[in-house]
Amino acid sequence: MSKVVKKAAGFVVYRKNCDEIIEYLLMQASYANYHWTPPKGHLEENESNMDAAIRETDEEAGIKLKDLCVDHNFEKVLKYDPKDKPFSKQVTYWLARLINPDTPVVLSNEHQDYKWLPLIEAKQVAAYPEMQELFDDCENYLIKTNVK
Repeated sequence: MSKVVKKAAGFVVYRKNCDEIIEYLLMQASYANYHWTPPKGHLEENESNMDAAIRETDEEAGIKLKDLCVDHNFEKVLKYDPKDKPFSKQVTYWLARLINPDTPVVLSNEHQDYKWLPLIEAKQVAAYPEMQELFDDCENYLIKTNVK
């Protein structure tokens, strides 16, 4: 029998700092294992992936759609089996630039901390191989498209 698949969606939010270095937003869960990820969450009933990504980014980080420039050409789906869970997970991410790099992050009670990190540090903090690959894909895409 195949596992139930739980769907989630979010944005890999990035900004350029004053030195023009790309930094990614990572948020630390407030529950064990205290992992770090971009803002994301489960789809509600009859909700699209994009609507869930918009809602979850607002709920978890206080960042509204008007504060973002979403790149609809970059969409990546991560599929994995969470440890000790009876389900599989499928998370759809889009790349989204924070329009004003000084926009504050306002955490919900689901997270206890956040960091803006360049690629190498982001990959070190995001311990899961799928997440590290996602950050590599984001960085390569941004370099290839010569993002401003």
